[in-house]
Amino acid sequence: MTQRLIGLGVQSDKTAGEYAAIAQLAEQHGFDVLSVFGDLMYQPPIFPLLVAAQHTSRIALGPACLNPYTMHPAEVAGQIAALDIASGGRAYLGLARGTWLDQVGVPQARPLRRLRETVDVVNLLLGQDPAGYQGRELSIAPGTALRYTPHRPRVPLLIGTWGQRTAELAAAVADDVKVGGSANPAMGKTMRAWLDAAAAAAGRDPAEVGLTLGAVTVVDEDGAAARALARTEVAMYLAVVADLDPTVEIDPELLARVQAHVGRGEHAEAGALISDDLLDLFAFSGTPSQIADQAEAVFAAGVTRVEFGTPHGLTPMRGVELLGGYVVPALRG
Repeated sequence: MTQRLIGLGVQSDKTAGEYAAIAQLAEQHGFDVLSVFGDLMYQPPIFPLLVAAQHTSRIALGPACLNPYTMHPAEVAGQIAALDIASGGRAYLGLARGTWLDQVGVPQARPLRRLRETVDVVNLLLGQDPAGYQGRELSIAPGTALRYTPHRPRVPLLIGTWGQRTAELAAAVADDVKVGGSANPAMGKTMRAWLDAAAAAAGRDPAEVGLTLGAVTVVDEDGAAARALARTEVAMYLAVVADLDPTVEIDPELLARVQAHVGRGEHAEAGALISDDLLDLFAFSGTPSQIADQAEAVFAAGVTRVEFGTPHGLTPMRGVELLGGYVVPALRG
């Protein structure tokens, strides 16, 4: 059986003590990866990741994802090198073009080129190559180098995307691809097919390219309460992800009604419009056994890592305890 990796995705809106407790609990329960989201206007993920590094010894750590438009690759390389040093070589780097940057006046022109050149510059700096770089979007002068020795000359790279063209780029340069906001096995199958074809065309073994699906997760012994909360969480981003998933068709009128409720702050009303079948495409939710079943279906679609995202449960720590105590062992068994 192909190795299954299980990750925990954390929003960067907590205290240092909360990050430490979550990281320790995740490692105690056998999670393989702890990711911190890099969403606009939240805390920079480097802060919680460095806290997590101090309180763990095994679990892999990384931002999912940093943005190549808001952060120069010299800063990306520096932050990921710092995390790799602090964690003793457990860091991974996530990159994605992101969304909502229009709110801060940042254009996102030529995303494929920007991603590719960011990867090139980060790898050059981590590898301590003084040759310099002259791309069409980015450049660094010859002799420019990190003024310290990184822990490793390269860290594992994850690229976040829903799209085929970015998946094709990732299949050539990355170790993993993440579809964020999806629990849909059909999306997993589609992305896996894109990656396999593109990896083979690039001369790589498709097995070298992992695939992660991650989404809002709410687990509780009271499955109905967990799914009710998940509905309100999904409602806030449904219009964005529904448009990205090529395997799903959702009634535009339904999306408009959901958005109208969300715009008025009526999150419970928005969530009530989301059916069970629709919810299961964009969230892991319910009892531990329900979530384990969902994850099994995602793994069966060719996904190599499932990432259980915020808020995890009716309360965050209880959610992590249930995921780690029941769901992780069920998926390992």
